[in-house]
Amino acid sequence: MPKFPGGNDSLNNYISKELRYPESCRRDSISGVVLIEFIIEKDGSISDVSPLIKVHPDLDAEAVRVIKNMPKWIPSEVRGIPQRTFYQIPIRFTLE
Repeated sequence: MPKFPGGNDSLNNYISKELRYPESCRRDSISGVVLIEFIIEKDGSISDVSPLIKVHPDLDAEAVRVIKNMPKWIPSEVRGIPQRTFYQIPIRFTLE
């Protein structure tokens, strides 16, 4: 399986640091989980980012932005050969 540099804890830290709650959604108390799907290419770059489960256009766009700006991953390998891998990540938007 592909790995985010530094592992899952680093992935969670990256998302929480980069994610910005859209003001329109904060004002209207909109929250939820956007499921993002994307491909991790053979070189670890991210492509084909799109929301699979949508909540609100502003939340969906913010989740896509964060994923598109991620650093390169360590790609998955089969017998030492890097492979393109389909991946999904839930992005949680919660109001405190």
